Order: sequence, then C-alpha cells, then structure tokens
Amino acid sequence: MESLLRAMQELVVANRILATEGVCDAFGHASIRHPENPDRYVMARSRSPGVITIDDLMEYALDGDPIDQRDRAMYAERHIHGGVYEGRPDVHAVIHNHSHAVIPFGVTGVQLQPVLHMGSLAGKDVPVWDIRDHFGDTHMLVTNMDQGRDLARGLGDGRVALMRGHGCVVAGKSIKEAVMIAVYLEINARLQLQSLQLGTPTYLSPGEIECGMQQFVGELAIDRAWEYWAIRAGCE
Repeated sequence: MESLLRAMQELVVANRILATEGVCDAFGHASIRHPENPDRYVMARSRSPGVITIDDLMEYALDGDPIDQRDRAMYAERHIHGGVYEGRPDVHAVIHNHSHAVIPFGVTGVQLQPVLHMGSLAGKDVPVWDIRDHFGDTHMLVTNMDQGRDLARGLGDGRVALMRGHGCVVAGKSIKEAVMIAVYLEINARLQLQSLQLGTPTYLSPGEIECGMQQFVGELAIDRAWEYWAIRAGCE
C-alpha cells in the first residue's frame, strides 16, 4: 500500500505539472500502471489535470472497466491507456494531451524532429496515427479498446505517437519519465515551428538522438526537472 500511495501522489503532481507547463489544458490525462498489479492502471476521474487531487484517482482494468467507480465520471479516452499498457509491458506511465505546438506536425506531413538536445527524448521517427485509417469518420476520440489497441500498434515500441488532428500519446517507464518526454515534446515542437519560419533547421543526427534518449532519462536529469516543475506547479 505504501508503494501505491507514493505512486498516486506522484501522479497527482504529474497532472499539475502538465497543466502548469502548458502540455495539458482543460483536457488531457495521465496514468500509471498499478505498482502491485500490472493488469490494472490508476488514473483520475474525468477532471481537468490542473485540479486533480488524490481523491480523484481510480483503478481501472486494462479494458477500461473501473474497479470501484462510485458514480464518478470517467475519461472517455481511457482506452488509450489500456491499449498501451496491454501491448507494452515495459510501459508504466501514459500521457495523452492536445499540445498545441504538436498538432501541426500531425496534419501537414512535416515530420516532428529534434532541434533541441532535450527534444531527442521523443526519438528519431515519431509516427502519426490516424484514426480514420481503420475506423472511418469519427469524433476523433479513442473510446473503445479496438481503437486503443490500434493506437498502441501505431506507437509501436516508441515513446511518442502523434494523433492526427487530435494530439499525442506519450509512453514512459515511469510517470516522471513520461512527464519529461511530454514537456520537452511540446517545447521542441514550438522551437521547430519557429525555426521553420526562419529557414531550414539543422536537426539532431540519429546518433545524437540516440545519445540524448539515454542521457536525459537518468535519475539526475529527471529529478532535477521534476523538482523545478513541481515547485512551479505548487507541489513542493
């Protein structure tokens, strides 16, 4: 129970950070795989990330069914999380957001690429998943496990997949790592957009990306950023 409580506290802080850093607005959500039961995950009831408290957190089975709903509203897109956890045993945290800087790279054919050393966290080839490819015209929301599993296949073994006209999904080995990736994905996307207005950017090389993917997910880097962001979010 102690490990679960600690993980839930981190998840609350993660939600607050994502809101403060402009990755999530009124919408978007984050989850963790249950630390004691890998066939479950923990995520808040349907509420904006910036106001999440520990009392809002709920347990879900991988198929999205709540363990103890108690009449609480649930995120419609919880199947994003279940699909990723089901297909990726190595993933222990998932974030879905509508980062405004990221959206253009999912709808233009311009590939999102690292221009910033910290942007390497997203990896070299960030795929774009389009719900219309297999499900036709929809409201763009991932609202069942067939769609969640299809998105997970689009993510593959990577850390990030863009969702055409919608946002992105971020997968991490921990909630701190997932937040690190999500925040710098937003920052790098913004910088790439600015760079493209000036000319042709010099992107990181594949070797530089590989080095950065390893370097910037170490405890030293993640804990330093987490402390800074947590204080900014009012969570000391």
